[in-house]
Parts: sequence; structure tokens; C-alpha cells
Amino acid sequence: MAKKEYSPNMILLGLAAAFAAVYFIPWDAPRVAGAVLEGFRMLGEYAREHVLLCLVPAMFIAGAIGVFLNQQAVMKYLGPKAPKPVAYAVASVSGAILAVCSCTVLPLFKGIYKKGAGLGPAISFLYSGPAISIIAITMSFQVFGWKIGLARTIGAISFAIVIGLLMQLIFRREDEARLADERLFRAPLDEGGRKLWQTVVYIGSMVGFLIFVNWASSKGASAAWDAVYRAKYFIAGSFALVLLFAIARWFKSHELAEWGGATRDFALQILPLLFAGVLVSGFLLGRPGREGLIPNAWIAALVGGNSVFANFIAAISGALMYFATLTEVPIVQGLLGSGMGQGPALALLLAGPSLSLPSMLVIGGELGFKKTAVYVVLVVAMSTAAGMIFGAIA
Repeated sequence: MAKKEYSPNMILLGLAAAFAAVYFIPWDAPRVAGAVLEGFRMLGEYAREHVLLCLVPAMFIAGAIGVFLNQQAVMKYLGPKAPKPVAYAVASVSGAILAVCSCTVLPLFKGIYKKGAGLGPAISFLYSGPAISIIAITMSFQVFGWKIGLARTIGAISFAIVIGLLMQLIFRREDEARLADERLFRAPLDEGGRKLWQTVVYIGSMVGFLIFVNWASSKGASAAWDAVYRAKYFIAGSFALVLLFAIARWFKSHELAEWGGATRDFALQILPLLFAGVLVSGFLLGRPGREGLIPNAWIAALVGGNSVFANFIAAISGALMYFATLTEVPIVQGLLGSGMGQGPALALLLAGPSLSLPSMLVIGGELGFKKTAVYVVLVVAMSTAAGMIFGAIA
């Protein structure tokens, strides 16, 4: 796919906007100065807690998918001509198994999309990864009670499928044209005599490492889950040993170089936008429990009751904020204690984990403004509607 080129006028307009912001923003004002520090603190926390063990493994997996995964297999199970029950079941289940945040899922989404997955199943995968986390659903039942827990479970699973189907329907012709153009897809590398099960073990060991090294504690919600948490480094280390064995025995040096190059390309495409998005998100909204430029009290005051406005504000705020895995639960718990309505709470739980300002920037770089805008509108609109319905019957 040809890289999008920006006209000189667009570049000049962007520079003018940046200059105006730098010139007119009162940087010495305590609120603004605190927001700037909050932005960099959030970026620092993100770098320490999410890059090495989340993003880096995800990028290596994405590079492996792009280089070694058979394109015909992706087209068979996730392509636009695949049976819809199969495609969306595979996409939603695959995303849910990973249980990653809205940013960590991005390299994996890009990997399967570039390999030939249809837009709909790829979007279903993109939404399901952060939204349908088993432990997040379990904690929702434990912290919020069965009503919100059940509503979040039903909403997240149905959203992953419905949003994917709608995106495929809206952009059907464009997606068919994309998949018909063979120049968009990398020619498969010589598999060097490897069998299918060896490729599965190779990629599966990286997926296993990603899942278990980032396994979060349920804080007592599930004894079995916490038992895995206590052994997570041993389990992750076992997967790492399997990966090292696979690399040493089954791959040639030129194949490893190709894999490294693909991983590097994903990093160059994703990291600049992701870091910029985290910085801006921290500047505007702050870290969980802290304040950025926009006071938390403003948001809390706007999401009481069950009006369309309250549910919309909850959904759009959740879509813009960055939630690390499971952090949405204590945040919503605190907002409920400050007067947030039940409906807006569900709206935030459905929109927040699946989207963030950083992820929007990266998705826009891959899909373009129009598809990204439609995806964001669908998530926010459906979250708002779900919140209103739940708030009316809860």
C-alpha cells in the first residue's frame, strides 16, 4: 500500500496550528504546567510498564505473522469470503484470549490486516482484545455486581461482532478492492522445510509469553487466576525457552533477518504515534487518580443520571482516555462513588478499554481517517445506547 503523502499546504497548516498552540497556551499557569508534567509522567509510566513486556513482544508476533503466516490460511478464516460465523468467532475469540490493552493489540491487528484479513474480522479482533478480557469481566462481576458484570459481558461480545459486521458492510467495496490487489501483500517466505505445526509452535510460544508475562492479579476475585499469577514468570519463561529452541532449530539466518526487519517496520509505524497519543492523553486527562488539563470533577459532574448527554460524555471520555489492562475497574468504581449513573458506567466500560487517543492515531495511520472515524463513532454511539438502555432497566 502506497504511503500517504501530505501536501505542502497540509504540512504548513499543521505547523501553523502547532505554532499557535505553543504561542498562545499559558505554559506558566499552574493548571497547564501541572498538565504538562502529568503528560510526561504518564508517558514515563507507559514506557516502564507497557513497552518492554507488552508492545515489544506484540511487535515480534506481528512481524512473524506478516512474514511466516500463510496468507491463504488468513484468507480462509478471516477473509471477506470466509463464512461469517467462522470469521467473527475466530476474530473475537483470538482477541479475547490475548486480553491486552487498546495499544498492545495494535501491532497484532496490523499484522493480520496486512496479511489479508477482511476489514470486519480485523476490526472485531481489534475491539475484542481489550474489551473481552476474562479477568476484567470477572472483576466487573466482583466489584460492580452481577447486573453491570452481565451487561458488560453481553455488550462487549455483541459489540465485537456487530461493529465488525457494520464496518465490513459500510466499506465492502473498498475492502474487496484492497484484497484483490495482490501487490498489497508480501509474498510468503520460503518456509525452509518447516511443517505447519512448527510454525504454530513458533508463533504460539510468543503468544503464550505475551499472555502470561502480563498476567494481572485478580486481587482475590479468582483463586485459580491468582495461582497462575504467582507462577506467571515460570510459565512465561517456559514459553520463552520453547521459542528459543524453535528459532535455533527451524529457522535460517535470512529468515530471522526478514522477521527482524518486519518487526522494525511495525515499531517505526506505531511507536511515534503511540507515544505522542499517550503524551496528549496524559496532558488532557491525566493518569488514573490524577488530573490533567481537564479537571476530573468536571467529568464526574457530567455523568450523573441517565440522560443521552451523560451517557455520551461517559462514552467519549472513555474513548479518549488510555486504560491499562484492568485499570478501568477502579476508575469506574471511584466515579460511581462520586455520583456516576449506572448507565454511563456501562458506557465507559464498553468504550474505554477498546479505544484511546493513542490507539486512534495508530488506527488512523493504517485505515485512514474515514474508516477510523466510522469505527470510533460506532463504538461511542453503541456504548451510549447500551448505557441508556441499561440505565433505564437497572
